[in-house]
Amino acid sequence: MSRFLFVVPPLTGHINPTVAIGAELAARGHEVAWVGHQPVLEPLLPVAARIFPVASAGLEAGLFGEGTGLNGFAALRFLWEKFIIPLAHEMLPAVRAAIERMEPDVVIADQQALAGAVAALQAEVTWATSATTPAELLRPLAALPKVESWISDQMTMLKQDVGLDDKADLRFSDRLVLAFTTAALAGDLSGVAENVVFTGPALAGRPDRGRFPWDWLDPARRHLLVSLGTINGPAGTRFFQVVIDALADLGDELQVVMAAPPLEKAPPHFLLAGHVPQLALLPQMAAVVSHGGHNTVCESLAHGLPLVVTPIRDDQPIIAQQVVEAGAGVRLRFARLTAAQLRAGVRAVLDDPAYRQGAGRIRDSFAAAGGACAAADHLERLP
Repeated sequence: MSRFLFVVPPLTGHINPTVAIGAELAARGHEVAWVGHQPVLEPLLPVAARIFPVASAGLEAGLFGEGTGLNGFAALRFLWEKFIIPLAHEMLPAVRAAIERMEPDVVIADQQALAGAVAALQAEVTWATSATTPAELLRPLAALPKVESWISDQMTMLKQDVGLDDKADLRFSDRLVLAFTTAALAGDLSGVAENVVFTGPALAGRPDRGRFPWDWLDPARRHLLVSLGTINGPAGTRFFQVVIDALADLGDELQVVMAAPPLEKAPPHFLLAGHVPQLALLPQMAAVVSHGGHNTVCESLAHGLPLVVTPIRDDQPIIAQQVVEAGAGVRLRFARLTAAQLRAGVRAVLDDPAYRQGAGRIRDSFAAAGGACAAADHLERLP
């Protein structure tokens, strides 16, 4: 038996893959625990999961608020200065304490939970990376060396502040990086380091305790899921109304499940819910409209579902372009989206079999990559 400690930020899409991997490791007889923000972690983990809680300052609120309107370097700078670096300082005491108490054989740190890498390096514990936004592995900023250098400087200053004398890139372990995608979606991976393994999405073993009116789904109609993820939801008031306007007259053939707050005058073939059991719901869907978050995109493609992708910021434009180049969906502009454009995009992915075929090719590559089982195999070889 080995002991594995996951270090995760308070972001659902970053936690979910670790839930599946943790369940697989536990099923193999290993001891598993998480360090993170308990109110976010607890609903996503098994009831008996061991959590080392972080005293939260509510940093994620900035991502939901003032950070949602930013793009380009402004968004990147906000992410690092207002979230990633402060989060590292916030989490570090809890991660150090967890390592001291649990004495893990391996720490698995999310690439945005830098405290995991820092504490593991200081304690001389083997560590791996959970790369839930693997677009970074392809160096999308290679053509912007000043921006890459700026990110490196942020990590250097963090290491100086916490007393770490190490040249490591805190985002990526030099032993093992778990990337939850495959070449079928991400494209040419020939330039990626050998310690990066592409497992496809880790989906199994994730609980969902929410309620959903399953009998609302009409088997005689096709179903569409619309989601902007947990971070971008508040930015979507206009977007959700565009969706309603675009699909308002399709009730005879389509039902729309929208992860959105209550809106006035939603047609009866729309179901608006603040929470949806996404993994359980996807087998009932015909297509997905998404902001391009890697978690939702990969979960959709793992079920062979084509996508309409409307990226907002961060790595979402990169993921959206991967979907298009893989032939698995349509990309639309979020900021200037019109009802006519969205309607045409939805029609395309529902009616043109080429998009479903493209999604099916990615689904098959994900299944072959092994998901949580493959990730657990690699982690077991580390200690």
